[in-house]
Amino acid sequence: MSDQNKQFQSVLIANRGEIACRIIRTLKDLGLRAIAVFSEADRNAPHIRLADEAIFIGASPAAESYLNIENIINAAKISGAEAVHPGYGFLSENAEFAQACDAADLVFIGPSVTAIRLMGDKAEAKRHMLGAGIPLLPGYQGEDQDDESLLKAAKTTGFPLMVKAAAGGGGRGMRLVTKAKDLPHSITDARSEALSSFGSDTLILERAVTRPHHVEIQVFGDSHGNIIHLGERDCSVQRRHQKVLEEAPCPVMTDALRERVGQAAVKAAQSVNYVGAGTVEFLLDDSGEFFFLEMNTRLQVEHPVTEMVTGLDLVALQIRAAQGEALGLSQDDVSICGHAIEARLYAEDPSQDFLPALGQIQHLSLPAGVRIDSGVETGSEISPYYDPMIAKLIAAGPDRETARRRLIKALEAVVLFGLRTNRQFLIKALSRDQFISGEATTAFIAETFTAEDLTASSLSNEIAAMAATAHVLALRSQQFAAIPSEILGWQSASPLVHPFQYEDHRLELICRGPQRFLVTCGAEEFEINCLHWSNATASFDVNGRRKSIAWHLPNPAEICIQSGADDFHLTNILARPKRSAEVAGEGDIRAPLHGALVDIFVKTGDIVKQGDRLAVVEAMKMQHDILADMAGTVEDIFAATGAQVAANAPLFNLKT
Repeated sequence: MSDQNKQFQSVLIANRGEIACRIIRTLKDLGLRAIAVFSEADRNAPHIRLADEAIFIGASPAAESYLNIENIINAAKISGAEAVHPGYGFLSENAEFAQACDAADLVFIGPSVTAIRLMGDKAEAKRHMLGAGIPLLPGYQGEDQDDESLLKAAKTTGFPLMVKAAAGGGGRGMRLVTKAKDLPHSITDARSEALSSFGSDTLILERAVTRPHHVEIQVFGDSHGNIIHLGERDCSVQRRHQKVLEEAPCPVMTDALRERVGQAAVKAAQSVNYVGAGTVEFLLDDSGEFFFLEMNTRLQVEHPVTEMVTGLDLVALQIRAAQGEALGLSQDDVSICGHAIEARLYAEDPSQDFLPALGQIQHLSLPAGVRIDSGVETGSEISPYYDPMIAKLIAAGPDRETARRRLIKALEAVVLFGLRTNRQFLIKALSRDQFISGEATTAFIAETFTAEDLTASSLSNEIAAMAATAHVLALRSQQFAAIPSEILGWQSASPLVHPFQYEDHRLELICRGPQRFLVTCGAEEFEINCLHWSNATASFDVNGRRKSIAWHLPNPAEICIQSGADDFHLTNILARPKRSAEVAGEGDIRAPLHGALVDIFVKTGDIVKQGDRLAVVEAMKMQHDILADMAGTVEDIFAATGAQVAANAPLFNLKT
């Protein structure tokens, strides 16, 4: 489509979740028509209601919906869309999709097919950047992809090194290898994950910098030859090579270094005649040297921190560039004001190696006072088909410390029941001395978090007492809603006593009035008076001190409690229904989550050691090792390679 014909009034968003909601907001601000697409799993998703129109594009698996080019192009034709915004992930960096949009006379809100294809192949991109004079780490980007070639190249590159999917990003198809003996299976695993995620098993090798800052430069280009950068973001806090906290500006960046890195990023974009939003990623070592990693030819997940410190709407700039207009900005017009930090709130269990937590959000309340980008709500399902992000919380302030404190307060105010999240982990990360000082590198989580740090908080007697009080009040509100509050808890003789046992906390709660209780837990006593009660929150006077909690009652025997950074899912053992004994124990190996059993490494009769890899389960395009929890003999295998397995489904039985 020629530049003069690029004006459009309607945009189809080829995406879902929080990024679809975010793009729709800007489209509405610009007076443009927003068209959503949705899969079977997303029939009730918020982005559908926000859009002016929504088109069904297929079954829940992404390959049949959000990755199905034909279905999305057909949806654009049906809806009368004139342009397509790909968001990030899915087809956002797929050259064939951009080409299909061009062929269908749709404006693709992104760079050219040539730029996408060149930068989407990490090996080709590195060869191109070497020719453009952009600094690179030593590595291998060759076309020979057999094991022997890769193993030989690794000896030249040296260890530690990174094995990476040439066609990918987002931490998928990536392995850190510190010893030569670990390289063969890392290559096998990376190939498998890369093929599943990106349809290509081509790999590159790259010398690993063990404690770098991961710094990326936001660039923007237009079809008139203008290319500028909007400063940098620090994305060093990562786990499994996926970003957790992002901030702008980078806390270790100097003005002189920003000028050098910014010029390199602009030079990289100029070398491919870049149009639209893009991000050039670098590793920054402690000497101030930087090395090109990759260029993302799309909007980044963490773009809000740049918006917060520049005052610019990056989606609006994307649309301006896609319509063939000049950006209307020069490099001198760009200024950085204050500081912004983003936290990615995920449905995942940090104590289980951050495995996704699937299921229904039973209650969600997000705080005011910070920017929230989210695509879910109370009642939403976190399914095995897509990324388990709940929300992005972005706090800004005149300085980094103010932004950091505001973000912690906002995370403490998030209330979510029904699923495990990384909320407490995020608060801990933001509170670590290494992060506070701005010295967190990509090794931050591995170096500063122990397994104990990632476990759930210990239940104190005081929180147990508040939980028991809330439990009684919640049951009353359900069972006696029609009874006047002044006679609730009334008794004619001896005091009414409620026994509870949460974990190893044995409690007795004595009713002293409609909303007053004496709670004993071991040797401690708590005088608790309910000051405020609603269907999700409560305030108590506890021994003369005011305390606030959030609560949720999944069933009469269980209660979920949140107090500040701590949250607990508690079961009153004394009220739990009796059930037959479950067949479980050591050697009973079960699936940690819903997914596909992509590989099995043992057969019946094999002898294994504790920690041996038994299988690999793939979910959300990430692969998770299934390990033996004891030494023994494989007695039973309950599933076959390629099978879909449910969370907690039996996989293996080991016997000593």
